[in-house]
Amino acid sequence: MASLCFQSPSKPISYFHPKSNPSPPLFAKVSVFRCRASVQTLVAVEPEPVFVSVKTFAPATVANLGPGFDFLGCAVDGLGDHVTLRVDPSVRAGEISIAEITGTTTKLSTNPLRNCAGIAAIATMKMLGIRSVGLSLDLHKGLPLGSGLGSSAASAAAAAVAVNEIFGRKLGSDQLVLAGLESEAKVSGYHADNIAPAIMGGFVLIRNYEPLDLKPLRFPSDKDLFFVLVSPEFEAPTKKMRAALPTEIPMVHHVWNSSQAAALVAAVLEGDAVMLGKALSSDKIVEPTRAPLIPGMEAVKKAALEAGAFGCTISGAGPTAVAVIDSEEKGQVIGEKMVEAFWKVGHLKSVASVKKLDKVGARLVNSISR
Repeated sequence: MASLCFQSPSKPISYFHPKSNPSPPLFAKVSVFRCRASVQTLVAVEPEPVFVSVKTFAPATVANLGPGFDFLGCAVDGLGDHVTLRVDPSVRAGEISIAEITGTTTKLSTNPLRNCAGIAAIATMKMLGIRSVGLSLDLHKGLPLGSGLGSSAASAAAAAVAVNEIFGRKLGSDQLVLAGLESEAKVSGYHADNIAPAIMGGFVLIRNYEPLDLKPLRFPSDKDLFFVLVSPEFEAPTKKMRAALPTEIPMVHHVWNSSQAAALVAAVLEGDAVMLGKALSSDKIVEPTRAPLIPGMEAVKKAALEAGAFGCTISGAGPTAVAVIDSEEKGQVIGEKMVEAFWKVGHLKSVASVKKLDKVGARLVNSISR
């Protein structure tokens, strides 16, 4: 049995009323949660592989969605990572090797213990109790590192699903999220707002981490929703962006963000893209701290809203900006204005794309039977 999560010291978050006496203000210590669960074998009998090889895909994700820091996220269609997994007699039984990394970056480690895909694959193998078969893995990165689109989560999700598929799909989505969380914990922190939607698709609310409790939020199929994603040539490492977060916030901001997160959830369930955009744009805690670290971000948000976007914020830790609208054609126009603002104000080249919600999540693309 291997440790899945870790306990690390963290600074408390303080809530205070800015207009009150600062001596004994409303002050509450809120510890950053860390799951104390562990990877255990979850099947009674070690399964045999049902395929010789599989290829899987996991989508990009937008975490936080403004006020939903660390507990809301969604998957977006068309962007993501691929994993090809093979039964490999040359690999020691019970182990996995990373044979090749291609795509947007090749600078990732091929050591499975230092690679997001490798860590998630190992965790999934442990859950399945795999001891008799060796595996080799190829990772094709469709997402750049540090983009704010869940690059590490896409790799982890694709790998976890690949292992599960090659052994006959014995694990459920919640268990695969736990496997992916082991990877996320070692890369950027123990948060599921990327890995959960990457595996499950759609919008996901993380109600609790200990134990993990995930709530899929169904956006009505008869309603239109498009994401305008604008990614500048600028890297914003998640750990660096998390380190910039405040340790004290005004109580009024806590109340405000709570109400906006609730409105965002209601908007998703009702299919109200306008209200979703308003709530997404309303973060008063995280975005104000991170936006100044991304050249031109504040101007990009202003340009998006002036062009007709229902809302705009930072995707995850950034630097990608995400706006929402109900028309692909309008989204193209908004994207052009956002790209222009990144260049004029931030002096950054950027690329815009307009994507729908990915309602499926990580999935099998093809397979070769034994």
